[in-house]
Amino acid sequence: MTYRIAVIGAGPSGLYAAAALLTSGEPVSIEVLDRLPAPYGLVRYGVAPDHVKMKSVIRVLQKPFDPADVEFLGGVRIGDGGIPLDELRTHFHAIVHATGSSLDRALGVPGEDLAGSYGSGEFVSWYCGHPDFTGLDPELDHPGVAVVGAGNVALDVARVLAKSAEEMAATDIPGPVLDALRSSAVRDVHVLIRRGPQHVRFTPAELRQIGDLADAQVVVHDDGLLAAGVEEPDDRRQKQNLGMLTEWVDRPVGDAERRIHLRFLRSPVRVLGDGRVSGIVVERTAVDASGRVVGTGEEETLDVGLVVRAIGYAGEPIPGLPFDEATGTVPNEGGRVVADGVAVPGAYVTGWIKRGPTGVIGTNKGDAQETVAALLADLPTLPPPARPEPEALREAFAAHGIRPVDWTSWLRLDAEEVRRGGLRGAERVKVAELAEMLDAAHGATTTP
Repeated sequence: MTYRIAVIGAGPSGLYAAAALLTSGEPVSIEVLDRLPAPYGLVRYGVAPDHVKMKSVIRVLQKPFDPADVEFLGGVRIGDGGIPLDELRTHFHAIVHATGSSLDRALGVPGEDLAGSYGSGEFVSWYCGHPDFTGLDPELDHPGVAVVGAGNVALDVARVLAKSAEEMAATDIPGPVLDALRSSAVRDVHVLIRRGPQHVRFTPAELRQIGDLADAQVVVHDDGLLAAGVEEPDDRRQKQNLGMLTEWVDRPVGDAERRIHLRFLRSPVRVLGDGRVSGIVVERTAVDASGRVVGTGEEETLDVGLVVRAIGYAGEPIPGLPFDEATGTVPNEGGRVVADGVAVPGAYVTGWIKRGPTGVIGTNKGDAQETVAALLADLPTLPPPARPEPEALREAFAAHGIRPVDWTSWLRLDAEEVRRGGLRGAERVKVAELAEMLDAAHGATTTP
């Protein structure tokens, strides 16, 4: 018997799961379904355009598709507007959900819902060319921007806004986004960090990048902590960060066109504006003896026209599966979906929707292997699907108006992006509009 397994989500977590299933030695037929016409999920739509080395993981993720051992079916929506999950279950022995955590966490301060205030998820998706966010069109007509967060995503946003258009033109950034950055009035990007410079856990490589921009300077605001000397942290990465930050403190402010201000011990308390962001009020903070961040009551106002919060993500419920609002995950034991303490037959999760939005891309590999091990152990006891024939699934898609983008079709879209990249002197230029993506995938005429 061949076991039919669907993986929902073609990002790293889903593709690592597909690879683990493929190499298991079990007789499995694997289909990877994704709502978008393009694979790779967070690598394509969450990794900054200029992180070329990080994007190289795609070469690993695509391996199961190259010999056609795993089938890719893009453009397949599950649930509202697509095929219901209950119906999809009738075609597979098991379904692995790898849909990630796509919702931006809120700051919980007044004014954060004003126009010009964004979550990093939507803002990053915009400059990465996600088709859901091509209409975001953030106004970059004010010199000041505030980025709230102490992680690598905050640095990514700051770096992209501070880079010159010439630097970004060599990446896969979509044309309309590049045009927006080219005409940007942004000159000062303020990164607001609640803790001190000795506490940050940026990846040193990520921090180093903002110090190497062609026409942007890093300005460190730390209330004189580094000049007075701080206790060196035990963590190796924190030591490296502290060394860079100490070096930057001593740099004179030059005449670079843009500046990235690292404002330590600062926390936003309200966003100002009448209909649109016009400023942000931040409170000076301190770290007490117990390691907690506390407010000092001292406030200052920054003149900004855009606020991006990069403070983490939350999972979105999957219709038909249990959901834990507190953790933003689907309840599970080792990847097996659990409802009321009982495993749901044939339902599995991996990635952020399983464990929460933590870890790096590589973390998903071990996570997927754990889930797949649970699935393989369950195979002999899983109920057989009512309609296991591949043609039955295609008929179901057609009945719901779904025309899947298979791997061959994705390669057409891939080739079109490479062609557009050649016109701009880049490796590729992303096609971002959904209609254009589908046209390219299905062989319709395209334009530069």
